[in-house]
Amino acid sequence: MNIAIVEDEQVFARAVSKTLTKAGYTCRIFNLLADIRTHLNQDKPDLILLDMRLPDGSGLDFLAEQRQSSEDIPCLVLTAFGDLANAIEAMKLGAVDYLKKPIDMDDLIHSVRKAVDNMELNRRLDYSRHREASHDLRPQSLLGESPAIQHVRERIDSLGELSARTDQAPPTVLLLGETGTGKDLAARALHEASVRRDRPFVQVDCAALPDDLIEAELFGHEKGAFTSAHRSRSGLIEAAEDGTLFLDEIGELPLDLQTKLLAVLERRKVRRVGSTREHHSDAWFIAATNRNLETMVEEGQFRSDLYFRLNIMTIELPPLRERGHDTLLLARYFVDQTAGRYGLPVPVLHADVEPAILSYRWPGNIRELAHLMERAVLLCGSGPIEAAHLALPGPSGTDRRVTDTLDYMTLEEAEVTLIKRALERTAGNVSEAARQLSVTRMTLRHRIQKHAIDTKHYTRN
Repeated sequence: MNIAIVEDEQVFARAVSKTLTKAGYTCRIFNLLADIRTHLNQDKPDLILLDMRLPDGSGLDFLAEQRQSSEDIPCLVLTAFGDLANAIEAMKLGAVDYLKKPIDMDDLIHSVRKAVDNMELNRRLDYSRHREASHDLRPQSLLGESPAIQHVRERIDSLGELSARTDQAPPTVLLLGETGTGKDLAARALHEASVRRDRPFVQVDCAALPDDLIEAELFGHEKGAFTSAHRSRSGLIEAAEDGTLFLDEIGELPLDLQTKLLAVLERRKVRRVGSTREHHSDAWFIAATNRNLETMVEEGQFRSDLYFRLNIMTIELPPLRERGHDTLLLARYFVDQTAGRYGLPVPVLHADVEPAILSYRWPGNIRELAHLMERAVLLCGSGPIEAAHLALPGPSGTDRRVTDTLDYMTLEEAEVTLIKRALERTAGNVSEAARQLSVTRMTLRHRIQKHAIDTKHYTRN
């Protein structure tokens, strides 16, 4: 972190530089506004400590210039004791904070850390907003004319209308459904249907976060809270601000963090790891899982109080096999999307494709359909897509080859076979394989280690 100190009192400037350097920052002193203006053309600092009265001009003039420029460098202003009017004007011009001289060095460190923390939070939110603005929301999971998907759209629209009636966060929503049914896209659709559509949408995959970092990622941490915490950092709950926080695969959240999440939902307060201070959270919480949380509660794997708190409003995403001819509509959608993405002519579907698609049960749901249609477009060349390009199992929807290989096996041999086939289907993605096998990621990792299965063998380059 590079800090520019714009101050003409040499002794004071050196004292500030020494203090901040000990705190881990890189500092450079400038005595005049002309010097810092020249420096900005060469090397932009991360933060500017700006005195209000300098020999060649006022700090207010510099702040006004910064406001008109594209540099957008955060400035923390230093003002003489009792000169409150200048401090107020500086804040109006975009200063992140102000300190009155004589300055207490502990207050200085606190203000700089606060400014740095806010800068990081703003960068993460800017990234999130840019990603959402440029992200293709891919409404394919909500396309269709089947009663099941129409019911989902109606629930989403009603919740969107509800969000406009109050300034309070809407009720927590729990999205249920098998893997690949489009729960993540339903969460985005909820966000877009609400008055929060222009605010952050932060998605957290609870199954993908490392076990030893998930608490710090969700709740944030203070400097020194653990070995690798070299500086304070806001968590993803804070980053959601007054937007939407989507907790995907909530069933994978460890029990100790379930307790902490419940406290956030109940009290709307977030406490970082290693901190005694709390931050208010006004985020809309949406959770999703492909697991049976009621069964997990009975087995002691999920807190009953958290389940009841999440289960205020429930939307169940229907499996593809229950959506009838929506499957064909989605198949054609994926064909068009794939052809457009690769600059290929849009192929037609051969007459044998429709009955093959409709007779298959699609255990991987929309995600499986998307992958197979993409492969079919790439394989068919200049001709039509034929059923052979899809390589689907027979009309019963059950691959007899898999069933036959399990005959006469021991339980351990069958377990190894099922794990290896799941890893093969998911290209070595343990989290996705665990979801398909309806076990936790930790359980699957234990079984993989137990049977000495090399997951790298299944990773595609």
